[in-house]
Amino acid sequence: MLELAEVGPGDVVYDLGCGDGRILVMAVRRFKADLAVGYEIRREVYETAVARVERVRLQDKIRIMNDNFSTGNLSDASVITLYLTTAGNENLRPKMEAEAKPETRVVSHDFRVTGWRISREERLKGHSIHLYRIPDAYDLH
Repeated sequence: MLELAEVGPGDVVYDLGCGDGRILVMAVRRFKADLAVGYEIRREVYETAVARVERVRLQDKIRIMNDNFSTGNLSDASVITLYLTTAGNENLRPKMEAEAKPETRVVSHDFRVTGWRISREERLKGHSIHLYRIPDAYDLH
């Protein structure tokens, strides 16, 4: 996902539903993103993610919120990663359209963002990774 989004220095990666935090850590360590921000609503999973970040000593580069991502502001993101359902992506779509700045890359694992035009798609071991670019994904003019 991070490779398809071409994450690198200067990027701020948001992982919505960050699970155990592995994408956040990889964004900072391997891809050299400036900052990674995760939202995880499940308390025990959030605690696992925080422990992972502390274990690799990246607290200065990774922030994780134990909250619903619908409460967050996406305007700082240059990359947004998603592994939600199609319905979850559809519910999130208006928020991304309203808050994500132009040139933000949105990467969704397996599930499309209904109504958006895919910029690039990769298939790997039975999975599909969809890349969208804001606002090209939905601005048809």
